[in-house]
Amino acid sequence: MLLDVARSYGADQLTGHVVIPPREVRVGEWGPWVAPEVLRALSEIGVERPWIHQAQAANAARAGRNVVVATGTGSGKSLAAWVPVLSAIVEGRATTSLASARSRPTALYLAPTKALGADQELSLSRLAALVDPRIAVASVDGDADGPTRSWARTSADIVLTNPDFAHFGLLGRQEMWQRLWRGLAYVIVDEFHSYRGSFASNVALVVRRLLRMARHYGAAPTVIFLSATAYEPAASAQRFLGQAFGPVTAVVDDGSPAGQRDILTLACRQVEGDKPAAIDDEGNIDVRRRSANTEAGELTATLVAADARVLTFVRSRPAAERVAEVSREILHERASHLEGSVAAYRGGYLPEERRELERQLRTGDLRALATTSALELGIDISGLDAVVVTGWPGTQASFRQQIGRAGRAGAGGLAILIGRDNPLDQYILSHPSILEASPEMSVFDPTNPWILPGHLCAAATEAPLTEADLEIFSLPSTAIFEELEEADLLRRRPRGWFWNPALHVNPHDMVDIRGGGTTVSIIDSESGALLGTVDQARADITVHPGAIYLHQGVAHMVESLADDVALVHRHREEDIRTFAREESSVEILSTDAEVPLPHGTWCRGRVVVQSRVVGYDVRRVADGLYLGTHPLSMPMRSLETTGVWLTIDAEALRACGIRTADIPGTLHAAEHTMIALLPLFATCSRWDIGGLSTAAHPQTGKATIIVHDAMAGGAGCSDRGFHAAGDWLRATLDTLESCDCTHGCPRCVQSPKCGNNNEPLDKHGATALLRHLLASWPAATGPEPGQPPR
Repeated sequence: MLLDVARSYGADQLTGHVVIPPREVRVGEWGPWVAPEVLRALSEIGVERPWIHQAQAANAARAGRNVVVATGTGSGKSLAAWVPVLSAIVEGRATTSLASARSRPTALYLAPTKALGADQELSLSRLAALVDPRIAVASVDGDADGPTRSWARTSADIVLTNPDFAHFGLLGRQEMWQRLWRGLAYVIVDEFHSYRGSFASNVALVVRRLLRMARHYGAAPTVIFLSATAYEPAASAQRFLGQAFGPVTAVVDDGSPAGQRDILTLACRQVEGDKPAAIDDEGNIDVRRRSANTEAGELTATLVAADARVLTFVRSRPAAERVAEVSREILHERASHLEGSVAAYRGGYLPEERRELERQLRTGDLRALATTSALELGIDISGLDAVVVTGWPGTQASFRQQIGRAGRAGAGGLAILIGRDNPLDQYILSHPSILEASPEMSVFDPTNPWILPGHLCAAATEAPLTEADLEIFSLPSTAIFEELEEADLLRRRPRGWFWNPALHVNPHDMVDIRGGGTTVSIIDSESGALLGTVDQARADITVHPGAIYLHQGVAHMVESLADDVALVHRHREEDIRTFAREESSVEILSTDAEVPLPHGTWCRGRVVVQSRVVGYDVRRVADGLYLGTHPLSMPMRSLETTGVWLTIDAEALRACGIRTADIPGTLHAAEHTMIALLPLFATCSRWDIGGLSTAAHPQTGKATIIVHDAMAGGAGCSDRGFHAAGDWLRATLDTLESCDCTHGCPRCVQSPKCGNNNEPLDKHGATALLRHLLASWPAATGPEPGQPPR
């Protein structure tokens, strides 16, 4: 039995075994409105009766109600959308003449990635052809050529695209897509759970503008959200859609069959022997366990040798290649006939390469794929025996999507989570029951003041802004329209606010859908080759002058950073790594909510973060030896965002026995672990948030720990932390107490993103402080999101 193989492999590493019981199939009935042609096509693909959630969602959508379908992987969510869409198109063809084809029903499908859109196009086209060969399905994105776009505009009944093209290609040239707008009956937002932070905020505004444009041309489309199991999906979808387009109904009663799923949690093995401490890729010293990628590679090979078909998820593209390499090496030694049955799958491959890998996994020619999250989002890979998840993927929704690939179609499956050396993974390993908990709340804010103005300017070119648009964009008044007018971006006319054409700028370029900002190109000064890019926000830290930049395992040294270009050359001397040092400060602009505590206060509000790289440390790779610090003079960066902060009275610090000299390290350690654990309560990663701790903040006058969102205007992460309060701090304390290290390590207090290279850190002080604070922490520290402060 495969479970026994996995348990035997990780006998000394197993930290938990969670059993998800099987689920019986429950079916419903299609409504009488479903077109006979659609019923016939469904029968041909083996769908005689719908599962109960498919019937509920399709009936709601047909009735004109916006709906979010939040059910498990492989539960046929797409059919819940395509049945009402195809039925509407069939009816439209029967009731309209060729001359009035411009008013026939149309549908628009949005996928977060091109790969998912291509996969959906393939399956939908087959189904549509069975319904009526005349139904036209078109996939258009930034790679589509002119003839494809032209055909989609004139002939497509269903247009599949992504948010980027919807913004630039559809809305940016809205007058060319009038046939789509006039007939638009349904908008499908797929993989809704994957939208978070600034990306979700941007896509929410794009969808609102799509619906606004359809309304402008006389249509009133219904929105269908397709999501993995999510926390309060109706509330999240309603926040995404706003109030102007009606309420959202949630369908969460999953009627698809599912076999028992066994989930094992596994720690990485300790490194044997007395090898000297080494420095890892994130700058952490005292690496006592082997890497999660090595562990995943060996486990994958072990499962493949036991005749299993396996999908192994990893966190990065290089990791996918590494896990596949380790698996092949082990199979070469233990089962050489299977050595070629493992491959890597990741972004960057050509579409035809990815399709071929998917085909080989389906047919069994490949026994395992090591993949990034590229295979998480809806692509039809099923019938697998086991899924290995290398490191917590960030959210419960993503974890469930990934492990749902094992044992689909009602069969049992095995899932194994391998924890990495970070506080969040270690907390989950020591609390495996959390894998059964409800998913986190999605965090995003479509009214973000740093995101909304660009969309308003773009919307003004699509149709003039009026007071009727206030509800669409969740605005209390026309004040922001007037501010944009004062900034000479908009011009007011009797019909509303228009974009100022005198600027000779395309306002759609003011919107950054993916939130990456400007990128810095990394150029090899010796060959002139482009080695890669890095977001400008992280350029000062990663490609400052003197930094070591790794490209395909080869070290390069940065010569200069200017004008969005970093020049590098190959570093052929001693193998070293560099680690930037930052100075930062946080100014509190406003306190929006405050809860008094016995030993301080718990607050949230708006803050300004100022940071600057002031130098970098150099360490030898072989043994982590510190070789020196080099000063730098880099520009100051400023970020206005939202944050949550804890102030601590001096009496509390004294009561814990914390010496004055140890206060900075105590606060710093607590801050790091709090940041690492916040993703348990909000859909974010530690890279989406930042923090600062100080023994005496100039505004609070007390020892203060601040955790803030890392995007302009805020994404809602710190707000979720404010409401999680005691639960968040208890998880932080539990992580500190359960880690078996002596003075602090990457599994509890060290952070790969620390601007002070993890100095100073006092694990013992942080543990004592949190114990003391939580002993008298109030039962409730803040109102639920959306409610006024107490």
